[in-house]
Amino acid sequence: MIPLINVSRQFQEMRNEILEAIDRVITSGQYVLGQEGSMFEKEVSDYLSSPYAVSVGNGTDALVLSLDALDIGPGDEVITTPFTFFASAEAISRVGATPVFVDIDPKTYTIDVSKIADKITSKTKAILPVHLFGQSCDMDKLMELADSYKLFVIEDACQAFGAEENGVKLGTIGDIGCFSFFPTKNLSTIGDGGLIVTKHEKLAKRLKQLRHHGSTKKYYHAEIGYNSRLDEIHAAILRISLAYIDAWNEERRQKAYGYDELAGVNGLQIPFRKPGHSHIYHLYCVEHAERDNLMAYLERNGVASGAYYPLPLHRQEVYKHLGYHLGDFPVAEEKASRLLALPMHPSLKAEEQQEVIRVLKAYRGNSL
Repeated sequence: MIPLINVSRQFQEMRNEILEAIDRVITSGQYVLGQEGSMFEKEVSDYLSSPYAVSVGNGTDALVLSLDALDIGPGDEVITTPFTFFASAEAISRVGATPVFVDIDPKTYTIDVSKIADKITSKTKAILPVHLFGQSCDMDKLMELADSYKLFVIEDACQAFGAEENGVKLGTIGDIGCFSFFPTKNLSTIGDGGLIVTKHEKLAKRLKQLRHHGSTKKYYHAEIGYNSRLDEIHAAILRISLAYIDAWNEERRQKAYGYDELAGVNGLQIPFRKPGHSHIYHLYCVEHAERDNLMAYLERNGVASGAYYPLPLHRQEVYKHLGYHLGDFPVAEEKASRLLALPMHPSLKAEEQQEVIRVLKAYRGNSL
């Protein structure tokens, strides 16, 4: 079976460096909020050209702490997309605010900025765009809109580390940017990890306080916070991974170009690329009218695939109380039934990719 993502193969290629880093941490005697974490924050801040970087336990915590640091809570509304991983909206709900959904652009699958203004009310405090699958939301237009309404912008860049819009790294355009280092992400570790970046010094200080039980001095607490710290082993591994990220993202792009020969083959629609936006293909998702049949066919022929995301957030049981109905966001609903992720990772071998392409070219519909 050709896997959708092969994290083990990628980490095996760095095995010796990882083991040396783990040994370094063990020898140091510092396992939480030590030198490795500080160095990683400095290095990732330099890479992203962001003044402040705050490492946290995971990508979901990054979103939650960001909302909390902006004093967003009960009675507030945050506009976001219904077509994303659950954590994007879950974080909004977790701080007591209400997610307000806006349909997506049919080409990029990111939030349709032209539809946001209609959803802004006196309760709206922020917009939370998601750079889905490694492709940028239209941040130029979104920032203009947010500025005109004086709204915060929290970028969910958990799937887009290293991607850019007009030469600027995603996550650094809004007030706050959030990243995940889950093992399957483009920049990853062998467990959970997350990061928040911001250009605002006051926010960075608040985030560091929040991640550590609301404390800046041991046993003295200024507010109710969280226990959300990136441990030293993960920080050390991420420092290694960071040195490879540009090469890995370029490998993904080259593999994406290889898949592009599938354009129009057996009804397949390949991903759209926006000019001036560097897609880093966290996932390479194609569209097909018979998505579920095609997935079953691929499985029978030794190719793993994935449906991202089969049930939009406004249709999730936990959000029934928001009063949304089938048909409210027709583009998101359509893509949820059509999108299919193909095997994509930096260590995907040329012969594996050619086999995926061969199998897809041989597809003949329901009869198979």
